[in-house]
Amino acid sequence: MNCGYVALIGRPNVGKSTLMNHLLKQKLSITSRKPQTTRHRILGINTSEQGQIIYLDTPGMHKSGQRALNRYLNRTAETTLVGADAVVWLLDGLQWQEYDKVILKKLQEAKLPVILAINKVDKIKDKAAILTFFEEAKQLYPFAAFIPVSALNGTNLDELENTLYPLLPENGLIYPEDQVTDRPERFFCAEIVREKLTRRLGAELPYELTVEVERYEEQPDITKIYILIWVEKESQKNIVIGADGDNLKKCGTEARLDIEKLIGRKAFLKLWVKVKKGWSDNERALHSLGFNE
Repeated sequence: MNCGYVALIGRPNVGKSTLMNHLLKQKLSITSRKPQTTRHRILGINTSEQGQIIYLDTPGMHKSGQRALNRYLNRTAETTLVGADAVVWLLDGLQWQEYDKVILKKLQEAKLPVILAINKVDKIKDKAAILTFFEEAKQLYPFAAFIPVSALNGTNLDELENTLYPLLPENGLIYPEDQVTDRPERFFCAEIVREKLTRRLGAELPYELTVEVERYEEQPDITKIYILIWVEKESQKNIVIGADGDNLKKCGTEARLDIEKLIGRKAFLKLWVKVKKGWSDNERALHSLGFNE
């Protein structure tokens, strides 16, 4: 059997999380239209008769800002290449962006087999332009394959997986065949809450927001989950809570319904919003909040 690790890389917001969710046929990574929605390495395991592909969804590689959080996101994405057997480099158009040069250099250093995949191919009217783009890409790197895909619509995802298997080493299963991820349920509960906040608040949502499970109690008839939402300023706290607590209530209700689907039982969800000044630019604070890949 062919079994190994496949890193999904690319700039922020190109569709890596959506791609992994559709490859696994279930939702693991949260998604939104805002860049840097993915903040951690998410491992998703797909086992079939051909073998086992362990996908590594990563934060988008970008020009690192001054904050510790930005540096952490880039480190997480880059170090994922160290343990990978193959790479899917996802682009969302037929133009190279400035930071793609940096990604290309990192791939050249890693010397891994790379599939170049163009996402959202259903939105590209000139299909001949895709072939032209792939021909030009051959001059930049010895790519293992070129595949146009639509992560959202499932276009060519079977072809992508069939191309990946031969790139992986031959060995036994790395994880049990019924395992889907290495993350505990409480991690995904926090991620679900953050997704609801990100989608509801949109442009109002500060990047200086993170979510932490304070307590996770499994009782005979219900699971009680107590979650802290951290922001950096009092004004951000007011945005998250909303008028008369409206934002927090609606996000909590939406999150609880998704969490109950995830854990397969009734859940009680309690949310608090607290201020931790400067957490996104403090290495020690990041570590304490779970940013410790």
